[in-house]
Amino acid sequence: MLVVGSIGLDDIETPFDSVKNALGGSTTYISLAASYFTAPVSIVGVVGGDFEQRHIRMLENHNIDLEGLQIVEGAKTFRYGCKYHYDLNARDSLFTHLNVFEHFDPVIPEQKKKSSFVILGNISPALQLKVLDQLTNPKFVVCDTMNFWIEGAKEDLLKVLKRVDVLIINDSEARLLTQQPNLIKAAKIISEMGPKYLIIKKGEHGALLFGDDSIFSAPAYPMEDINDPTGAGDAFAGGFTGYLHKNRDLSFDNLKRAVIYGSVMASFCVEKFSTKGLEDLSYLEIQNRFFEFKELSSF
Repeated sequence: MLVVGSIGLDDIETPFDSVKNALGGSTTYISLAASYFTAPVSIVGVVGGDFEQRHIRMLENHNIDLEGLQIVEGAKTFRYGCKYHYDLNARDSLFTHLNVFEHFDPVIPEQKKKSSFVILGNISPALQLKVLDQLTNPKFVVCDTMNFWIEGAKEDLLKVLKRVDVLIINDSEARLLTQQPNLIKAAKIISEMGPKYLIIKKGEHGALLFGDDSIFSAPAYPMEDINDPTGAGDAFAGGFTGYLHKNRDLSFDNLKRAVIYGSVMASFCVEKFSTKGLEDLSYLEIQNRFFEFKELSSF
């Protein structure tokens, strides 16, 4: 399983607390969440010489293969800062310093070109295409994107969508991509763009899975403590794809279970700042929360 995306250091401020220089980036959250289901998870990314060894050790301790990690000495790691509003559903970006990520050239190690499961994190569609061009017949490709690319790189994004199996976006991004306010109609339009399956995340209201002429509505876990929503969507993608890679069952029924596992990992992610909610989980904790989710969606 291969993950390609950003690795960064974040300054996060919420109404309740704040952190500085915290580990972040789409690749980080995705690979950590996936590591609880399958190993090794191989990553491709770039960091500067200021990226601390303790972060590398933590990733290695989760059986994450760092052969594709480029470390550029003398350069600075990608940095991002934001401040969340009181309800934690909206945030203001305070700064974005691309640093070494500005010239990121994803080079897939030779042995990883045969990866059967691939997650394209939230990077430019041009880079996502470059990754796809290096791969040898991947079996299952999951893609994430955002409003910035929908508005500024739509032509390349449409090329990407023709080559992926699953697109994961949130409700506002689905509406922006299709210019359609109704999510059911938006999903039909996106399916015609190429992806076999579509997941529309609705934050605290759960997620929708579309595919095989079916719709599955997954609940959101009723969280009492949400400290940092950063990375929740990436943790969802990691849990979703990691579970599918574990059992290799790509039926719609199993994709429904994978959505719940993705939601489980996202729920752990938001309980603590940065990646702390994903660093020390047990199999039993994950299974217990999965069955709690199952009870929520049964009647």
